[in-house]
Amino acid sequence: MNTAPNNLGRATFSRAGNSESLTFQLFALRFRFRALGPMYFPLGKASNVIRGALGATFHDLVCDPRCPGAKVCERRSTCAYARLFEPTALGESPSGLADWPRPFVVRAAHLDGQRIPGGELFGFDFLIFEVNDPALAYFVFSFSQLMREGLGPGRSAAELVAIHSLKSSSETGEQVFDGKILLDPKPVKISLEAEERASCVVVRFLTPTELKANGQIVREPLFEVLFARVRDRIHTLRQLYGEGPLPLDFSGMGERAKSIKLLRHKVQWENRERRSGKTGQKHSLGGFVGEAEYEGDLHEFLPYLKVATWTGVGKHSAWGNGRIEIKVKQY
Repeated sequence: MNTAPNNLGRATFSRAGNSESLTFQLFALRFRFRALGPMYFPLGKASNVIRGALGATFHDLVCDPRCPGAKVCERRSTCAYARLFEPTALGESPSGLADWPRPFVVRAAHLDGQRIPGGELFGFDFLIFEVNDPALAYFVFSFSQLMREGLGPGRSAAELVAIHSLKSSSETGEQVFDGKILLDPKPVKISLEAEERASCVVVRFLTPTELKANGQIVREPLFEVLFARVRDRIHTLRQLYGEGPLPLDFSGMGERAKSIKLLRHKVQWENRERRSGKTGQKHSLGGFVGEAEYEGDLHEFLPYLKVATWTGVGKHSAWGNGRIEIKVKQY
């Protein structure tokens, strides 16, 4: 088994403890690279290309070449690749899911269709929800390695020059990697307590968002469906990788969410797809984009919408799908 080089250091993290207030924690990082030659990111596929290449590089870094596959590997409970890229319940799952959501998100939609000249800087954000053991050194080395080997059509190379942490405001914070030394970043902590009063919220769906209700894809962004998927994703990520399950009245909040009115919406469906590097099969990455305006007693839901601006919502969130932005309107 290969290991990350010693010059990255070993980041140490303490297990998240209980706190008086209800919060959601994550590590939010902004990676910066310098293109060593012209680079091109296919339209609508930048995040998928990066995530796929990252998974392959990470696998080569930590897995035995003789491994029969993460889902059947005898060491999957301790394997960093299985835990982060193909997380599967070992026995009875506390979340009720056989396959767990991946504990990270790649955000690179701004690179879609972009051509990066040689020598120019570019970057993207990488969010990690595993707060107890984020394996940050492995991620850093994997990103550095895959960029040196080349990425995208033409396999152009790049070098990792810096990593900065992000603040809760999404602004750039302290530098945690200078190309050689990796420091321990501080997690972003977002309160889930209802504090701000809100009677009207505009939600912008920045990347394709696929939501389901009763097993069916919905084409209209009803608030009760949006909130249910936001709540379930936050609950599952927090239960599996963070501070524990949300102590919520799920049915009660779900009923109250039905009272929130969809005042207006202007969304359109975008059809996208990806091809699996393992099976060659095509998978839909489509969903709706646009915005919706909601009205009602929103104060208890607002903290969860704020967390969802980090986690994303809906299918393929790890690829950067389901990214939302919110704006509270005061009347």
